[in-house]
Amino acid sequence: MNIKVDPLKNNIGASISYDLKLTEPKIIDQIKETLNNYGFVCFRDQNLEPEEYLKFAEQLGKIKEYPMLKDLENYKGITVVERKEDDKGKSYGEGWHTDSSYLEKTPKYTCLMGKIVKRDQGQTLFASQLASYEALDQETKDKIQNLVGIFSSAGPISVTRLEREAERWTGKSKDFIAEHPIVKKVGNRKALYLSPGHTIAIKDLSEENSKELLKFLFNHQTKKEFQNSFFWEKNTIVIWDNHSVIHSATPFQGRRMMHRIISVSYTHLRAHET
Repeated sequence: MNIKVDPLKNNIGASISYDLKLTEPKIIDQIKETLNNYGFVCFRDQNLEPEEYLKFAEQLGKIKEYPMLKDLENYKGITVVERKEDDKGKSYGEGWHTDSSYLEKTPKYTCLMGKIVKRDQGQTLFASQLASYEALDQETKDKIQNLVGIFSSAGPISVTRLEREAERWTGKSKDFIAEHPIVKKVGNRKALYLSPGHTIAIKDLSEENSKELLKFLFNHQTKKEFQNSFFWEKNTIVIWDNHSVIHSATPFQGRRMMHRIISVSYTHLRAHET
């Protein structure tokens, strides 16, 4: 059985009609191939219970603990991403970033499911880092090919977690630092791997040169021509590849609640272990 893939605007993202309760290995392979081609995929009308959601996500990769917030009670690996009626700060995840890039083993996939979503309440912007890398001139590609970024959990986007951390902080360190190459191989292509919300410097560059290069690359990777926006509905699941897209929540008011799972690809784990 093959799934039907409908590409979205600018070939950034794709829509798939399929009941994820019925997922089998062949379907998982097709979903991963679609992610390689389009960066994110969406599935509407998915009424999965938490255990079914975890079972599906485990087929994508090894579920990874999120170090900042306690899991959904009784369901290890599910993080509640929520905005409440009386929240004063920015929406959780508002600002361009790639998830948990401050960890040594970064998540390959993020699954996000809409649990409480009102009509026309918020969207998520995605920007293709395959397209942004390919649009760079050759001189810049050569310049950045072997550069390493420094990623911090205390980067600019950390302010969007404060209200949830006040309620559900794990008690672990909030200061995670990791180093990663800023050009990443994704399938047979290359992508920029930078997180404006987390990348604080380029290793071995002077402070001035690091700031100048990051400003240029941050502005480049978020250009409109690399973007697409996704509008949420209840029981929609979106999966994205953190190695090929960055994303940002948009501002909204009122309560909204999502369930999120992050995972490391089994291929990446095997490569890391060898």
